[in-house]
Order: sequence, then structure tokens, then C-alpha cells
Amino acid sequence: MVNIDFYGGVNEIGGNKILINHNTTSLFLDFGMSFSQSNKYFSEFLQPRKANGIQDFLELGLLPQIKGIYREDYLRHCGLNSQEKPAVEGLLLSHAHMDHSAYIHHLREDIPLYMTEESYFILKVLEDTSAVSFIDMLKLKKNFHFTPKKNGEGYKRLGGKDAMVERDVHVVKPYENFQIGDFTIKSAPVDHSLPGASAYILETADDTIAYTGDLRFHGRRPEITRKFVREAKKSNPNIMISEGTRIDSQSNTTEEDIENKAKTLISDFKGLVIVNYPIRDFDRLVTFYKVAKDTGRTLVLNLKQAYMLNLFENKDYPDKDYPKIDDIAVYKPRKGWGLVGNDSYACFDGEWICSSEIDHSYLKSDYKTWERDFLNLDNTINYRDLQEEPEKYIFRCDFFELKELIDIKPENGIYIRSVTEPFDDEMEIDYKRVKNWLDHFNLPMHQMHASGHASGPEILDMIREVSPDVLYPIHTEHKEMFKELEEDGINVVYPKLKC
Repeated sequence: MVNIDFYGGVNEIGGNKILINHNTTSLFLDFGMSFSQSNKYFSEFLQPRKANGIQDFLELGLLPQIKGIYREDYLRHCGLNSQEKPAVEGLLLSHAHMDHSAYIHHLREDIPLYMTEESYFILKVLEDTSAVSFIDMLKLKKNFHFTPKKNGEGYKRLGGKDAMVERDVHVVKPYENFQIGDFTIKSAPVDHSLPGASAYILETADDTIAYTGDLRFHGRRPEITRKFVREAKKSNPNIMISEGTRIDSQSNTTEEDIENKAKTLISDFKGLVIVNYPIRDFDRLVTFYKVAKDTGRTLVLNLKQAYMLNLFENKDYPDKDYPKIDDIAVYKPRKGWGLVGNDSYACFDGEWICSSEIDHSYLKSDYKTWERDFLNLDNTINYRDLQEEPEKYIFRCDFFELKELIDIKPENGIYIRSVTEPFDDEMEIDYKRVKNWLDHFNLPMHQMHASGHASGPEILDMIREVSPDVLYPIHTEHKEMFKELEEDGINVVYPKLKC
């Protein structure tokens, strides 16, 4: 029989860390951050110390006390022993949202990671473009190591490529069996609010487990989620671990609803349309790309989303209708010295030269290496373009890009907020800040959002169709709403958090 320990995702939304053991084989299902627990202690400017290895996380109960899973450099730095072999044989990643993946950073590099190709790309974007700490997802950068200097005199800190160690990453394909010890496993693609989400079906000699990850039935590809339900039912699982984020919700807003609502709003509007949607939500990108196309506008993406879109463009995903880089515009912000447009000056030999007359080669140092490929495309634009021809564009502007409005100075615009409603104190504070920016520039706000999670009736119908013997509801604040499944002969077991 399998043994299942829940180290996260219990009585909360996210933070999934589920350890499954059968005989001599142990696997993790996800290894994510609990935002609710982390936000008790940390904020944007109060962060855990990398100088203390994993100790800050362990002290505050953010990481579980499990021997044999954490990276050697963090352990040995704190005077802790590192086991020779990992305590688990692998980790199955359902998708690349941080509440399922963030704490992979702390794991040792010889724990195999299993994920879809799309999840791999998203984690690569996070590694390549993020300026935050604790982002060693696909590569582990060794810390606290000294290496001999080339001249043989003393030591220097290990850094750069010499400090990088590739993690053991395995890209899984839909419904192709793979083996990890006692487990035969299939990845089952599901629809969610970012590319590459996967459920998993795991079989041993004694048990079959269906793990949903996060899923929905009202996105752009509901058929792939329905296929998972059929395949899970066919596998006759005795155990199901299901998300229940929106178990208390009765209805859905679809991507098509947003598309139609946005088109109606802006079809006759002549000013700048500004929209914020989650950067990794490619279905929402497609929605506003279609809105732009149907209203005679061009969707404008920031450098980070353009970088991600470019990675996906180099792969053939016939079931997805992502735009190409040439189909959108790329926004080049003022960074560093701000030598974009013609409003800034720089001094050469005592003479102040307008930025419009400065050779582009001098601008590159303001941008990171990964950004530079997008700076001089034919479809790269800046604040001047949005200022002079606002009726031509839909400008994606996230929370941290609101300062771009100071350069753009929109005289007539609207703001579409296509993200979830605030549900905690920090989000409420950020929401008020957004409102202050919009009020300053006289931008009316329109809310339109579709969730990445199934509604309550859909979740219950899914579980009834799969018909497991035992159900563990996770990723939910309303586990009691699963209890009605016991009338269908399903034993609903509330998971307990293991410390």
C-alpha cells in the first residue's frame, strides 16, 4: 500500500508538497510555496536570507523537516550533514505556478524532475529573466564555494558558469508511460491558466492514484481536461487527490466571455487601451491578441513576455493558437540611463547630446543580455508610439510597469484589469495603489477575468465520474464541501498537514 504525507496544500490554496511512498520508492507531487504562510513573515522587501541556507525557511515552517532532499551547499554552510543519496526518487511537477514549483530551488540537484516541455520553458524564463533570489529551477548555482585562483595564489569565490550544475530534468509526453521505481506514471495534460499544466496517473502493484494538479473545464482547451477524466476513470483509481480552489463557486466566466466583453468595450474607442493580465497566462494573451486583431489594433507585450513567446514560437504546438513575435509589438521601456525616445540627454566630452541622436550601441548596456535581441526589431516600440498613436494599440501593463504611464501620459484611455480580485491584505494594498495610478491619469477601470480553476459542480462531477475509493481534497479552503461525495460511496478523507 502507498503512504501519502501532505506537507502543504492542506486547508489552503496552493503550497502543494505531497510525498508518496511505496516500498522503497518515494516521490513528490509538486514542491510549491505556500503564499499564505510565507506572507505571514515576509514581503517584497523583507525576504529570507540566502546567507542562512534553508534555516530561515525551516525555522518558520515554510519547508518541511525531511532529511535527504535539500541541496548540499545550503546544508553544509549551516553545519548540517548532507546524505550521500537523495531520499526521494523524483518529483512530478504539475505546472510552473509558484505555489507548485517555487521551492524546487532548495532541492538537491540529483533529484530527478519530471515536467512537460511547456513547464520547462516557463521555468527557463523565470531563471533567465528574474532578478529575485531563490530561482534555481533548472540549474543549481553553487553557493559558499571557493576555488583556487589560476595563478595558484589563494582562492576566489566560485561563480559564473563554473558554479552552475544542471538539474536532472525529464520532459514527459502526454499519456506515455514512464517508470520511477515501483511507480508506472502517465502525464495527463489539463487546461489551466498557463501552458503545460498536467495531471498525473500513478500505478503500483497495489494502488492507482489520480492527481489533478490544477485544472478547469472552461478554458480554451476543455477537451484535454475531459480526456484526463476519462483516462483516470479507465485506470480505476482507488485514490484521488483533487484540487478544490473554487469548490464554493457555482459558475464560470470563460475566455470567450472576456473576448466578447472587451471587444464591445473598445470597438468604437479611439484612445489607448491598457490591460493587465498574468504574464504566464497565454490563453489570456490569445484573448487580447484576438481582441486587438478584431478591433484594428496591435497587442503590445513587454520584453519578458516577448522572450517567453519567442521560446514557444520555436516549437510546434498545433492545438494552440499563440501569436508569433511578428504578430505583436514589443515595448522597449526606458531603463538605466533612460536613453530611449528624444526626451533624455547624455554628456559626451562636456556636450549634452539628445538621446535620439545617440548611437544605439550605447543603449545596450541599459538592458540585460536576454533583452537585447528585442530592442531593434521592426515591431519594437516605445512610449512615444503609444503617446502619438494610442488608437493603434492595446498595451499590456502590469503592476510594476504602471510607472510607464508617466512617460506615455495617456490623455484618453481605459484600463482593463484581467487578474483575480484581491483576496488578502497585501493584494488589497496593491489594488489601492493601482487605483491611485488610474485616478491620477483619469483612466476608468473595467474588471474582466476568468479563473484557472474549475467550479464546484464541475469538480464534484469530475470526481463522481472518476469514482475513486478514497478522495483527498487539497488546494482548498472548503474541504467540507466535498463531504457530499460520501453519498456516492466515495470515502472523503481530510488530509492532515505533516510537519
